[in-house]
Amino acid sequence: MLKRLLLSLSVLASVFLVQLVPAVSAQTVTSQIQNGLCAGSNLQISANPPPTSCNNGTGLSQLNSILRHFVNILSAIVGAVAVIMIIVGGFRYVTSGGNDTSITSAKNTILYAIIGLIIVALAQIMVHFVLVNIS
Repeated sequence: MLKRLLLSLSVLASVFLVQLVPAVSAQTVTSQIQNGLCAGSNLQISANPPPTSCNNGTGLSQLNSILRHFVNILSAIVGAVAVIMIIVGGFRYVTSGGNDTSITSAKNTILYAIIGLIIVALAQIMVHFVLVNIS
């Protein structure tokens, strides 16, 4: 039952991630690479700047955007799994029938899911703090 639930969640997450990834052209990728390299070095070999001029901080802001997007997606997935685990733990608690080991196991499931939610929230705060202070 748990294996089937985890398999379903992983398939759902992969479909969700595929929908979020935007389609980019080769020109866009080349432009992003050139801007990122240029922002990292800020060197001009000749008196005439290259056709793609360097924007200071472009590479860092793109990296921040990618990291923020990745952390948000990961947090949403972990949050959804934690809510499902709280529901599973509650169901196990209700159907335990007074068995002490079943009750303890159900309580631990709920407790660990809540701890997971707290860790995800703290990770969001830490990533936001780092990204704000870097740029």
